[in-house]
Amino acid sequence: MNKTSAPQFSFEFFPPRTPVGETKLDAVHAELAALGPEFFSVTYGARGTTKVGTRKIVLRFKALGSTMTPHLSFGGSSEPEVEQLLEEYRAEGIDRLVVLRGDIPSDSSSTVTYRYASELVEFIRLKTGDHFHIDVACYPEIHPESSSYDADIGFFKQKVDAGANSAITQYFYNADAYFNFVENCAAIGMDIPIVPGIMPITNFANLSRFSVNCGAEIPRWISQRVMAFGEDQKSISAFGIDVVTRLCERLREGGAPGLHFYTMNQAKSVKQIWQNLGLSE
Repeated sequence: MNKTSAPQFSFEFFPPRTPVGETKLDAVHAELAALGPEFFSVTYGARGTTKVGTRKIVLRFKALGSTMTPHLSFGGSSEPEVEQLLEEYRAEGIDRLVVLRGDIPSDSSSTVTYRYASELVEFIRLKTGDHFHIDVACYPEIHPESSSYDADIGFFKQKVDAGANSAITQYFYNADAYFNFVENCAAIGMDIPIVPGIMPITNFANLSRFSVNCGAEIPRWISQRVMAFGEDQKSISAFGIDVVTRLCERLREGGAPGLHFYTMNQAKSVKQIWQNLGLSE
């Protein structure tokens, strides 16, 4: 099983679009920063639409003492624009990135050329050498656009061969999918840390819709239990925390090199899971 010298625990935010959202995120960041994570990552938005917001949040929380990791994709940006952003981050003392392909536009008439994450990893290494620790994405349950399981692992290996240091998975609720994925990656020579992405179960309706689009499977037994609670949000929340806590426990027992929490800019469930796992002790 993939391991690092010490487990890596991290949290992910997305850039708020309103002043109210920014104020709320400030409070969430303060709560989660007190837990002492390895870093906070900040998403880049479809087609780089939150590029300015991503940089703003990264620098804002870095100034407060947090280790920040911006997401980055080519999106609709040119190579000179990406290179400039890399230099800005390097000048600000940022030394870690989450590198992604970015979303393909739904508008078929778009003239934007989309490029694979492996190409961006190569570009970053060419322009900045080993300055940045590079995380990339991977998919234990297969990327929804991949033609096969083996093809998907092959795409992941391209990112590793291009110079990725570690990976963060899409969220999942089936630990066996993660362990099987890691074993298959190791079998073809990938030995970088593969950190499980963890999505707390809060708004189940939104989670279900999002999961269809991103290819993450919600086991039927979880869906059935949630539906049985009806409108009882308190019970749904308690059940979700229990399910995700047990998932994290199994992942840690099985040798996962850490946990990366998709917070959705909320602190309550993440904090409870963190406490259940005894990570503050």
